Amino acid sequence: MLCITHGITLPMAILIIEDEVKLATILDRALKTERYATDLAFDGKTGLKKAMSGNYGLIILDLMLPKIGGLEICERLRASSIHTPIIMLTARSTVSDRVSGLDVGADDYLIKPFSIDELFARIRAVRRRRKTVDAPTLKIADLVFDTKRHEVSRAGKEILLTPKEYRLLRALLLSLGQALSRRQLIDAIWGPSFIETNNELNVHMAYLRRKIDTNSAKPLIHTIRGVGYAIKE
Repeated sequence: MLCITHGITLPMAILIIEDEVKLATILDRALKTERYATDLAFDGKTGLKKAMSGNYGLIILDLMLPKIGGLEICERLRASSIHTPIIMLTARSTVSDRVSGLDVGADDYLIKPFSIDELFARIRAVRRRRKTVDAPTLKIADLVFDTKRHEVSRAGKEILLTPKEYRLLRALLLSLGQALSRRQLIDAIWGPSFIETNNELNVHMAYLRRKIDTNSAKPLIHTIRGVGYAIKE
């Protein structure tokens, strides 16, 4: 994957934070064959220091690391307003472990062992979801979504959102005026492997609509029957 900077074509840089040297080496070689630039860190302390530079297009982050764990790294990056996309690697298959990673700001996760083809697919999916996140603000009507400050307001009044509500609103705004399916929205919030068990999307959508539309005469979030949801005037 290439990016354009001042007319110069550069490979996207991916930081791999993984303490299993064999796996890290395999990932490094595979990514380079796909024309990504790579950087390696074999412990959490080194990985966090590198990630804090913000010089990477994506981070592949192991959950279990020496010195500083993957969850803490992800949490500290997001607290420092570094929103580089993160794909978390975990040998743990329980739902609670995967949810913990997403709740602290990871964009997706992979359960070990995984195929390289699946990793490439996850990278492409994460980049599609994040393709316009670098825009300083996203707007519709009197709703303003500041992607740098992670602030949302409507008619000048700040709206406090949970991390999942934030990701849900961002997904809708990135496809302004277009209907998104339930599956697309679930992928944006929990990742492609998530399977609903208790209508989780409906619950979070209801909370988001209450915060965005309740005190306004003009609702912005709409149910598209048979498809999913859209945000539009």
